[in-house]
Amino acid sequence: QLQLVESGGGLVQPGGSLRLSCAASGSIITINDMGWYRQAPGKQRELVATITSGGSTNYADSVKGRFTISRDNAKNTAYLQMNSLKPKDTAVYFCNARLVRGGTANFRDYWGQGNQVTVSS
Repeated sequence: QLQLVESGGGLVQPGGSLRLSCAASGSIITINDMGWYRQAPGKQRELVATITSGGSTNYADSVKGRFTISRDNAKNTAYLQMNSLKPKDTAVYFCNARLVRGGTANFRDYWGQGNQVTVSS
């Protein structure tokens, strides 16, 4: 069964750091982009950061200079290092992967279960 398993969320004080991980497992032919989106209460889901299989990255303006996305293609895993966290970063963070599943020929988006990140003193 194909799944994206997230880990690393939690509660942190303003100015602190957290590292999120997202591991894709199951029958996977290839993975294109991986990334994170977040959704705060009462707001729409928004892009945080993405990374291509070749390592090109894209960040939301609100996290540039504070967050770093990386990936290990051999492990089908992406990471989001979050530094200098602010209360406005509080949200549920969802991992996303655009991949081709075994037995299929097209790219599709898959999502992780979501991981709560709370920044509060």
